[in-house]
Amino acid sequence: MTYQTITIDRRNKGVVWITVDNPPANAIGETLMQELETAVDELGNDSTVRVIVLTSNHPKIFLAGADLKGMIQDTGNEQGEGNVISEKSARMQACFQRFAAVQKPVIAAINGHALGGGCELAMACDFRIMGKGRIGLTEISLGLIPGAGGTQRMTHLLGSAKATELIFTAKQLEAEEAQKVGLVHRAVKSEMLEAETTAFAEELAEGAVHAMGLAKRAINAAEGSMDAGLQVEANAFSETFLTDEPSIGLAAFFQKEKAQFIN
Repeated sequence: MTYQTITIDRRNKGVVWITVDNPPANAIGETLMQELETAVDELGNDSTVRVIVLTSNHPKIFLAGADLKGMIQDTGNEQGEGNVISEKSARMQACFQRFAAVQKPVIAAINGHALGGGCELAMACDFRIMGKGRIGLTEISLGLIPGAGGTQRMTHLLGSAKATELIFTAKQLEAEEAQKVGLVHRAVKSEMLEAETTAFAEELAEGAVHAMGLAKRAINAAEGSMDAGLQVEANAFSETFLTDEPSIGLAAFFQKEKAQFIN
């Protein structure tokens, strides 16, 4: 498929890079969201894909926010059927949720500013490796609040106290500070971002990625009730035996060897 706002690059060991290329500022729009959804759905259903990496082609911006001018103009339409702004918020939430739900490891390689919507998309990924730029939920400084999942994801990641602090102050964090508070997993030198991300992605790709996907499903279920989460975990545990990963892993364990999950 030919895309307008992203490129797909299939690399070694089943690692696939999605690169956002939506000039001039990588702003979130309907075309970009549709293409991101199509790409992550296709890659999620492709058995040759083991790990997904999300990054940007912009030299300074990972992903910008939504079209705020358009939202302000739409406030006049709220008296009609439905709430236009609420619907746009839900639209972005649904797009980003695709990355949180896809049953494969997803890494955000943050190569520039990830503020507002960029931070929200990065938090929807399983891992965040950051080079240059700043990251944070800055909407309060505009008299708004995060609307693409940010209040929920940051709270789950950092706890309510830290999330409240960062959201209320609209703080923009450099990579190292973001790592210290747990917003990103690794802060790396900008010139090493691609190499560090590649090494980590390939390390994951060599593992039991089907089991990782099932574990991801169970981890996501932990956001609900304990009973429901335990049921999801039990079902996911059962599903691990539908592939050859347990036989490979257990055989290697008893033979005191490293399991080889990838050919």
